[in-house]
Amino acid sequence: MRVATYASHSALQILKGAKQEGFETVAFGKTRVKPLYTRYFPVADYFIEGTYPEEELLELEAVVIPTGSFVAHLGIQLVERMRVPYYGNKEVLRWESDRNLERKWLEKAGLRLPRVYDDPDEIDRPVIVKPFGAGGGRGYFLAKSPADFWKKAGKLGIRNKEDLSNVQIQEYVVGVPVYPHYFYSKLSRELELMSVDRRYESNADAIGRIPAGEQLGLELNTNYTVIGNIPIVLRESLLMDVIEAGERVVETAENLMGGLWGPFCLEGVYTEELEFVVFEISARIVAGTNPFVHGSPYSWLRYDFPVSTGRRIAMELRQAVEEDRLGEVLT
Repeated sequence: MRVATYASHSALQILKGAKQEGFETVAFGKTRVKPLYTRYFPVADYFIEGTYPEEELLELEAVVIPTGSFVAHLGIQLVERMRVPYYGNKEVLRWESDRNLERKWLEKAGLRLPRVYDDPDEIDRPVIVKPFGAGGGRGYFLAKSPADFWKKAGKLGIRNKEDLSNVQIQEYVVGVPVYPHYFYSKLSRELELMSVDRRYESNADAIGRIPAGEQLGLELNTNYTVIGNIPIVLRESLLMDVIEAGERVVETAENLMGGLWGPFCLEGVYTEELEFVVFEISARIVAGTNPFVHGSPYSWLRYDFPVSTGRRIAMELRQAVEEDRLGEVLT
């Protein structure tokens, strides 16, 4: 068995972690990035050009580790019918990518969520508008009124209410962005808090470098395209909030779609009242784990050696192989 993933997003740490656990590794993707994985950071034993070279992956007896880029480039329909073994539960993909199903999942888990507006003409406070799918924040925009919404939505081709089927209008909750990363082991039935980050987004974070008076004159539109990630260590008194939220999400997933296992991330903010408000879930490894290739404060507290989320996936696969339980974690 070899560990494979799409050459983007969090592939470097996935492949590095797999090699640390003794697996041969496979990267596949665009020709241009091949040197990144074979020469500059030699983490791939094999590199296959192509978005999804199924026959080559089958010949190499590869197991694919999904990432946000993998799902975004291939699409859910192709992932659902792919023949290469897939780490995780494919049933989760539709719940993650459809914001209405995602909200149902998080509501049933008892999480505090922002208000959602079905009708833009009812906007009565600041909102953030999000297209469906894993796009790294691309296409998000803020609006403060119905008129402001329609003005900005028109730039994305949204002209009337019939065009709203692929976006969600969420209350914009003011707070500190916090993205806790989890790993749920299907083999041991234990949840682990792996690390926490916040995103550095363009141009939302860059606008703050411009004096307020000049911002008004420039008429800048806020954009939330993710450029990178910044590590965070939470106040210790807040840790049980995020751990209990993760536990409830996993428990609810068992009933809704047959389980969530492996890495996932709850994306939210902490308000000034120290309330954790969750606005979405990424049910796979997220790029926010990339600052922790050598582990995080939380993984160091659990393990006595460096464990990234990528390595934790490989550790689970290694255990599944040794215990003859691969069928439990692959779909």
